[in-house]
Amino acid sequence: MSSKDIMEKGEKYLLHTYNRYPIVLERGEGVYLYDTDGNKYLDFGAGIAVFALGYGNSKFNDAIKAQTEKLIHTSNLFYNVPAVEAAEKICALTGLDRVFFTNSGTEAIEGAIKAARKVAYTRDSHTDHEMIAMEHSFHGRSYGALSVTGNPHYREPFGPGIGNIKFAKFNDLDSVKALINDKTCGIIFETVQGEGGIYPATEEFIKGVRQLCDEKGILLILDEIQCGMGRTGSMFAFEKYGVRPDILTLAKALGCGIPVGAFLMSEAVAEKSLVPGDHGSTYGGNPLATAAVCEVLRQFEEKDIVGNVRNLSPLFEDKLNGLKNKYGFIKDVRGAGFMRAIELDRSVGDIVKEAQKMGLIVLTAGANIIRLVPPLVIGEEDINEMYRILDEVFSKIE
Repeated sequence: MSSKDIMEKGEKYLLHTYNRYPIVLERGEGVYLYDTDGNKYLDFGAGIAVFALGYGNSKFNDAIKAQTEKLIHTSNLFYNVPAVEAAEKICALTGLDRVFFTNSGTEAIEGAIKAARKVAYTRDSHTDHEMIAMEHSFHGRSYGALSVTGNPHYREPFGPGIGNIKFAKFNDLDSVKALINDKTCGIIFETVQGEGGIYPATEEFIKGVRQLCDEKGILLILDEIQCGMGRTGSMFAFEKYGVRPDILTLAKALGCGIPVGAFLMSEAVAEKSLVPGDHGSTYGGNPLATAAVCEVLRQFEEKDIVGNVRNLSPLFEDKLNGLKNKYGFIKDVRGAGFMRAIELDRSVGDIVKEAQKMGLIVLTAGANIIRLVPPLVIGEEDINEMYRILDEVFSKIE
């Protein structure tokens, strides 16, 4: 079947919730993807920040295959070895005490919201508690996650949402203070805003919110679904600030392509929140998904994945700054580690397509922002190649 036939059949049968590029990807190797027509692409999208370990990783694939031969799924009415091992490892890494494994990031957000509201309900038996989220944030498309997503474009067709959500300005501590009242039970934000344009939290903001939460008995929920798992140069982005959330959400690179997410919490939160019957998931934490988590975490340690991000971040930043200094239509470059943005004074849709034609996959984060979130195993040569292609694409604009 030709790529044209595949795309036409996809348009016929798949629900049109994505505007897909006219490319049929077939396989991957290292940091490269290949389509059914034999074209090769340097991947600086990583399946939207998912494939941290690169494609065709034999040890990762072998771990998945080995688990399929043992046990793929059993209900959470029983224990299984990979889930317990994964839970122990991820709790140790985060410094939190309890974890619930989900199938996705948006499900992790749902669980985090429920946990925060249950803590408040346990305290006073009221059901009118409020949460504070951030403008321009993105937490997912399920109902609860959508309700705390700070982009009206995503929310309005599906209103009214779960209710009692207020939106503050990201990195504006005074705007958070202005919204806090006796009903506030949680404050949620991405440590680095992703879809909103790759904006890291300022130290003043995140420490200030942490202090507010401590003073007023409010839970701090950090969403590291995209920015966690080594992407910013530390295992979790919050570590750079010397703070720790009460509840943390993870996904994407946690499973490197196997659908798995998680929300974690301190023991103090766990003791007053979700109990048997409050929450569940048929597939969440099954042996296959958690075997993937175990192997991901093993390779992160063995290969010093975070060290690679930290070591190459200065080169990555330098190359992007070089583009900014060269082209006047680039308004800003920003980000951290291997989570970077190039903001232009124009739409980037055609630029992304041109980069694809030249063998480079990049993403967007808004109409005028190019998002760069490559596999965490890229090397110096890959960064140089990314620069070469973008330089050539940008030169055509001028």
